[in-house]
Order: sequence, then structure tokens, then C-alpha cells
Amino acid sequence: MDLLNTLVEKGLRRELPTREEALAVLATSDDELLDVVAAAGKVRRQWFGRRVKLNYLVNLKSGLCPEDCSYCSQRLGSKAEILKYTWLKPDEASQAAAAGVAGGAKRVCLVASGRGPTDRDVERVGRTIEAIKEQNEGVEVCACLGLLSDGQAERLRDAGADAYNHNLNTSEATYEGITKTHTYADRVDTVQKAHAAGLSACSGLIAGMGETDEDLVDVVYALRDLDSDSVPVNFLIPFEGTPLAKEWNLTPQRCLRILAMVRFVCPDVEVRIAGGREVHLRSMQPLALNIANSIFLGDYLTSEGQAGQADLDMIADAGFEVEGAGTTTLPKHRADALAAAGAAAAGGCGSHASAEGAGCGSHASAEGAGCGSAGGGCGPCGGHAAPAPEAVEPAAAEPAANAARTDLVAVRRRGAGTDLAPNA
Repeated sequence: MDLLNTLVEKGLRRELPTREEALAVLATSDDELLDVVAAAGKVRRQWFGRRVKLNYLVNLKSGLCPEDCSYCSQRLGSKAEILKYTWLKPDEASQAAAAGVAGGAKRVCLVASGRGPTDRDVERVGRTIEAIKEQNEGVEVCACLGLLSDGQAERLRDAGADAYNHNLNTSEATYEGITKTHTYADRVDTVQKAHAAGLSACSGLIAGMGETDEDLVDVVYALRDLDSDSVPVNFLIPFEGTPLAKEWNLTPQRCLRILAMVRFVCPDVEVRIAGGREVHLRSMQPLALNIANSIFLGDYLTSEGQAGQADLDMIADAGFEVEGAGTTTLPKHRADALAAAGAAAAGGCGSHASAEGAGCGSHASAEGAGCGSAGGGCGPCGGHAAPAPEAVEPAAAEPAANAARTDLVAVRRRGAGTDLAPNA
């Protein structure tokens, strides 16, 4: 297939595909799906081999968010039966993080619901980062706290944060239809603040709320323009009690096409399968590892994932390996650029001092940053509008289009903020 050959060649050269080529990936047929996955896999292996990076989410503050993001179970007015609690203490967060690290996670993602942190919140998260790094040598920490004010990214960096996550979620053209309490430009500004502070920028999207193919391509091109080191791809989890509870628009095939398009547009970036993979990819998750090089281990912010051991077994059975703590995630050219930016922003000693692990902090390993993927708040929670699935005859056992699938959405009742052991 000429299209796929062209995309592979461009991906190996880090050359941007045309919009028409990106749209053509989303328009491929089911008969071509394995060819699409194989082509994206060639690009993935060129830059990331057969390694899979594991990330672990810790929800520092759950629910009661003043923002109105339609996809989020923690939104203002949400009737979703999720856990609600205020800030975890640093030792509680460190204990929760340790469970993920014990399961093989290299990066801990600290997420808090809300519009954005106060300066007091930044101090609190800084103490939490210090506690986690004291207890877990070499672990990377990504913060996901919402919209940042001037100087806050620098303070998080100085406290030891390696990365900052803030997802664009959907295209600029459709953003106002999803959220009205802040703007697309606000989100772009926060990603740029993280970059300027020398933090590794993690920003991704949510698919599944009815957006067009053009919207998907627009947001992925915007993420490439922002030079995100990590692009989490979330698939909408339609929580009961949210405006998008009936938006069941995705099929496993559709999810694979979206992941492949992201890989072709962002060939040398950490592409992470984030929130909703168990719900929408289901038995096709191992196939998606041929495209993405990163996943979340265990549970998400407000929903349960599959058992952590099942994730590890899936990776091994598919012929991949868990990325070790001493391995740099990003390709050398990106790791070197990230290290140089971090050193410049921090006066030569910040957390990104060296791509090989030297310097003062762990950004040295330049592990493709990224956090935000599943759960809510500014991290990943559900998904943003995704195009309607291809016209195919549903199997007899499949529910009608847009029918509620509450059997697939398990609200998290364990881990951080509870008395039950986490799933890691």
C-alpha cells in the first residue's frame, strides 16, 4: 500500500505527514487494519525498540472540581458515584506511589482535580514529590495539577518534578463545545509554561466524543507543534452522571487507527495508551502495543483498570519487555534536547541536567514524559469527541450504538484515598 510505505519512510526520517495522509489512515478499512498496525510498528520499533514504559497514577485530590469539562467524572455537577477526598498527605501519596514502582512503573503521575493549583498547593505537591523520591530512588515524577500561573512550573521543577501533564484533549475548533470554564488557549499556555521551565511536556488527547477525523488530526498536529515529549491517547470513558454518558462511539479497530495516526504524526515521541484502553480496545490491547510504547499500570484516577499483573503478562505474551529504570525512553536526539533545555532553564542544575542520569535530578533519563491519561480533572479521564465508527454491521451480541455500557465502567474503590490496597 503506497500510503503506508510513504508514512513509514517519513516516520523513520521524522518527517511530518501531510494532513491528507493522516486523514487517510483514519479512513482505512478493516481489511487494511493489520497492515496499518504493522506499518506503525516499524516506526515504533525504530525509535523505541520493543520496550514498554509503565506509568502509575496517584490521585492526590479527587472530585469536587469547579470546571465543567463534559467528559470528566470529577466535573462541576457530576453525578458520577466516584471517590471524593481532599489532598493526600505526602506520606500517603508516597505509599501509593510505592505500589506502582514495585509493579515496574518508572514514572509516577501526581494528579489533582481543580482548575489549577494555588501557590500553597504547589508547596504541598513539592513536599509530596520530595517524599516520593526519598522512598523510591530514581523514579520520575510528573505533575498534573491543571492550569499553571507564572512561576509555578519553575517551583515544581525545583521541587524535583521531571514533567508536567496538561492535555489539549480536542481540537481548538470544537473545544468550546466540551468546556466553557476555560479555553483551549489556556491549555496551550500551560504546556508552554512547562516547556519554558525545562520540564518535559506531556500533552495528549481524548477520543470518543463524536469529533470528526479532521478534529483528531488538528489536535495531533497541534501537539506536534507544541513539541510534547509524551502524547497520551485517552479513549472516552462514558461515566454515568456526566453529559457524555451515552457517547459509546469507539470500536477497537477505530482506536487502533487513531493510535497509528498519532504514531505517524509524532514518530519519535512517547505515545501512551491511556484512559479507556480496557473499555474500548478490550482484547485488542496487545495489538496496540505494536504502535504505542507506553501504558498506565493498574487503576486510573476514578476508574479501575485491569489487574496490574495482567498488564505485565500481556506485555510479555505480546513479545515486548518492560522498560528498565536505567533505560532512557526518548531517542537520543530528543533526550539531549530535553536535557539541554532543562539545564538552561534551571541554571545548569535542574532536574533535567543530563540525558544519561547525571546532574541533580531524574530528568536525566529523559524518559518520555507524560502523565495525563485516565481519570479526570486535567489528567485523563474520559475522552474527547471521537468520530463516528465506520459503518459496519454490529455483531448480534453488541449493544445498539450509543447504548449505555455500565458493565464496562468500574468506578475505582481502592488505592489512594481508600483503605483498600491499590491495583498495581
